[in-house]
Amino acid sequence: MRKLAYLLNLCKGKLFSSSDNNTQIASEPLAPVLKGVKYGYINKEGKYVINPQFDKALCFSEGLAAVEIGGKCGYINKEGKFIINPQFNEAKDFSEGMAAVGIYGKYGYINKKGKYVVYPQFDYTGDFSEGLAVLVIGDKCGYISQEKKIVISPQFDNALGFSEGLAVVREGDWETGKCGYINLEGKIIINPQYDDAKSFSEGLAVVREGDWETGKCGYINKMGQIVISPQFDDAGSFSEGLALVKIGGKWGYINKEGHIVISPQYDSANSFSK
Repeated sequence: MRKLAYLLNLCKGKLFSSSDNNTQIASEPLAPVLKGVKYGYINKEGKYVINPQFDKALCFSEGLAAVEIGGKCGYINKEGKFIINPQFNEAKDFSEGMAAVGIYGKYGYINKKGKYVVYPQFDYTGDFSEGLAVLVIGDKCGYISQEKKIVISPQFDNALGFSEGLAVVREGDWETGKCGYINLEGKIIINPQYDDAKSFSEGLAVVREGDWETGKCGYINKMGQIVISPQFDDAGSFSEGLALVKIGGKWGYINKEGHIVISPQYDSANSFSK
């Protein structure tokens, strides 16, 4: 269960249930906001387009947003109308035309009409990315295709979704195992050697050497070469040419040469988006 919780927290487009804090960055013109105890959606002028009425709410993705009301999850359109009625215990963003949903502890996929394309049967399912999605059977991770076929057999102790042709996989326990990268055929391209790793973005990926208490983060390229030496307490993926880094308890931003362009000064920060 601890491993599954790790997956749920790390995989892109996290599933939500009543225990999540539901922090997201809007990638479409409407953004979820919390007012009192209910979520609604505002536009870029800060005006409510959908009044606060939901117990939980995710950002819009492919024109629909997952929301929770009365303990069940469904999907609304940008007018706030339910397109897929609340019926799931958990729900994720749509990606590549499908969304992962959970019911009674099992996970599968629906299409935009709310019909099951993969009936809930797995212990976890992730977002589709580059045609594949993470699935968990028992305590091993593999990948399923949009044709509903398991194309990379469950064999990894942990795994993330694909980004720029590569995916993070972990061999061994999530606290002591090592991370590397596989390609879309499931072949290891960068050997497991890092204590933690994140997905590639703009050609670079965050890797950590050492534990979360004393270890440091740096960046590698797709050949596994370190291009920004491990020196940060924590670090985020590159977006629009900049990446979040944490130094001495504060967040700032670096460029791809590893130079600080916005000095660490913030208690909390997010990646740049538009």
